[in-house]
Amino acid sequence: MIEAKNLVKYFGHKLAVDDISFTVEKGEVLGFLGPNAAGKSTTMRMLTGFISPSSGTSVIGGRDIVKEPFEARKMIGYLPENAPTYPDMTVTGFLEFISEIRGFSGKEKFARVEKVLERCFLSEVRFQTINTLSKGFKQRVCFAQSILHDPEYLIMDEPTDGLDPNQKHEVRAMIKEMALDKAIILSTHNLEEVEAICSRAIIIAKGRIVADDTPSGLKAGSSLHGAICVTLMCGCDEAVIEEIRGLPGVGSVETVEKTESEVTLRIFAEDGGGCGSQDLIRFFMKKEMPTEKIFIEEGRLDEVFRKVTTS
Repeated sequence: MIEAKNLVKYFGHKLAVDDISFTVEKGEVLGFLGPNAAGKSTTMRMLTGFISPSSGTSVIGGRDIVKEPFEARKMIGYLPENAPTYPDMTVTGFLEFISEIRGFSGKEKFARVEKVLERCFLSEVRFQTINTLSKGFKQRVCFAQSILHDPEYLIMDEPTDGLDPNQKHEVRAMIKEMALDKAIILSTHNLEEVEAICSRAIIIAKGRIVADDTPSGLKAGSSLHGAICVTLMCGCDEAVIEEIRGLPGVGSVETVEKTESEVTLRIFAEDGGGCGSQDLIRFFMKKEMPTEKIFIEEGRLDEVFRKVTTS
């Protein structure tokens, strides 16, 4: 597994990372979230041995990154922030160079390069120099070097930054596939990405962990969690809304959107109680108010993010 053990980092007198500890097991995809300057990239750089911690350490597959840096790094695939590469190299030349650094030669070197070119959809640009590529292709080249040696542990900083929607889908699918037998950490500002591929998420603010849970567990902390949203294909006057408020288990009702032809209401349960969607459907049928759609809110990850990083 990947283990962060009491990581602390000072830059001069500025405390960037403040005693962060967590573990990531194989089979997990951990989303690492936080506002700008929260300490995300600094933490990931310490995990990989790219920079030294002021105190604490990280352990990769049982190898201490401070005491056994080379053994630990052999097991890591690292996609740094902004996807650095050698811009004057061709895509194939760069990947062959990385393959040699990783200790591969001969047929195995070329086989690994060919496999990763195909897997990361880079075959069409394989002979172009990297400085001629779009931002999305440069990102894919750096992603390719991080998985070329089939590492057990992947640490990626904004892996889909600069990719178009189709490319993002491809990379996300690849990460989910690789997660079956790897421990993966990815830093991202894209909360949709966390919900799509992460089995767990850590949120940090001012260098400290402020939340650690599954995406669904985090969304349960949203004020909207459990609320019932209903769209009616008709008008809805205040008298009807008052009747809804009077139903057993209903705490409050708010109008989300209103047009000439329909109205959307959000209905909150009172504390310790609950008004079921079936009860509401029966109420609207009795009133002869056709229901277009009704669903229970899971909660909003962006709301929870704002709450825990600004409180």
